[in-house]
Amino acid sequence: MSISFGTDGWRAVIAEDFTFENVALVTQAIANVLLSPERKSLPMYGKKGTGYPCPYREASSGLVVGFDTRFLSEEFAQMAAKVIAANGIPVHIADSPSPTPAVSHAVSSLKTAGALMITASHNPPRWNGIKFKPEYAGSALSEVTDLIEREIQLLLKGGEKIRKEPEASISTFDARGPYLAALRGQVDLAKVDQSVKKIIADPMYGASQGCVASFFKDLSIEASEIHVERNPYFGGMNPEPIGKSMEPLTEAVLFGRADGGFAFDGDGDRIGAVDEEGRFLNSHDIFSLLLRHLVQNKGRKGSVVKTFSTTERIRILADRFGLPFHETPIGFKHISDFMLAEDVLIGGEESGGIGFAGHIPERDGLLCALLLLEMCGMERKSLGALKNELDEEIGPRVCDRIDLHCEDGDRKKGLIESLQADVSWPVPGSRIKEVRNLDGVKYLLEDDSWILFRPSGTEPVVRIYAEARDHETVRALLAAGKEIFLGTVTASR
Repeated sequence: MSISFGTDGWRAVIAEDFTFENVALVTQAIANVLLSPERKSLPMYGKKGTGYPCPYREASSGLVVGFDTRFLSEEFAQMAAKVIAANGIPVHIADSPSPTPAVSHAVSSLKTAGALMITASHNPPRWNGIKFKPEYAGSALSEVTDLIEREIQLLLKGGEKIRKEPEASISTFDARGPYLAALRGQVDLAKVDQSVKKIIADPMYGASQGCVASFFKDLSIEASEIHVERNPYFGGMNPEPIGKSMEPLTEAVLFGRADGGFAFDGDGDRIGAVDEEGRFLNSHDIFSLLLRHLVQNKGRKGSVVKTFSTTERIRILADRFGLPFHETPIGFKHISDFMLAEDVLIGGEESGGIGFAGHIPERDGLLCALLLLEMCGMERKSLGALKNELDEEIGPRVCDRIDLHCEDGDRKKGLIESLQADVSWPVPGSRIKEVRNLDGVKYLLEDDSWILFRPSGTEPVVRIYAEARDHETVRALLAAGKEIFLGTVTASR
């Protein structure tokens, strides 16, 4: 059995590899890392050796444990809490399903040594997982997860038993209330209240249920939610706020004549949006709009960080505003690394995760929604009108992706190796001008479109991303990419 941490934690299928026994194993490994003197000596937080952004915290300061709405998540969290407590580490366990950003925020507010979150984020319903957040309240960097994986292997070799009888305290706490209170200080609520009248949220049966309604209960905005019952099957869809999953929210916005709608993934750290006309705004649109809002409306400055699969619009906007720009491999942990090292105004990824200065170094779907509403209030314009303005200012850009099932790790590796060895592009009328290999293989074409091939770090899929000036070109790119994938995989058998 192999247990490894991908771009954001360990994930596996429930009852196959994600079992109570393995949750206890991974949790014991995390406890060992927290108790290890080696953790204190590693210069592992922040680029260029800048070190910790907050005081180092001993394991005795405790660990937060949170969980989402997936099947048995609460029971897995209780098991994890017992293992942590059995190692003499105080535990604060959430009293209800809570978004990952709320659990991360608790690390800062409770000043603990970190957090363990039971969630598989946007993965299919039969999956669950564990995310670990160190004391800086952001995604665990590779230096941290490498230590955890090493401890897992030592435990599997039988060098140490897993402790399950609590020796320290386990207390429950409200993760959601303090988090929502902190978000109120991030936006100008008066601007939102005077411009926006009605919004609808779709937590996709996930951990952010009730957050939007609670946040706006004292304001004049009518805020309602769909998909708020406990449904570990997620209505038969993956809890991921991408185009094919947004139809229920689109219908609710149009039927309710709302000013817009916001969807959040299973653990609430990613966002998708729908404007007043039912038009889907994907993560690339949202990232671009929020960058523009922070600079033009709020007068903010700082670095801009995007992952390899995110729209080139971000680079264009950063250059236009004269802001330092960084591009990273895929995974928010790479953005967190920059957020720990320098003044990052905004950092985001294609999957809908975006983080901001002045908050935790963590992606936060609800904060994205609030800033979009603040943007509408400050400019006195609708989401749709602002999206149209952005297209007029820097030209229309369309982004999309397809996910192709592939469980064979060797075939995934073979695909990337073959693409790196052969840079021919089989589509007539377009030629490659540059190949980039930061994470996967990206072909930049002469018409400023691009296509990226990358095996997922958390799911048995190969993802193909594309960006161009219109939908037709993007569809053609993705179709060509699929043919390349199928041809390569077939040839490698």
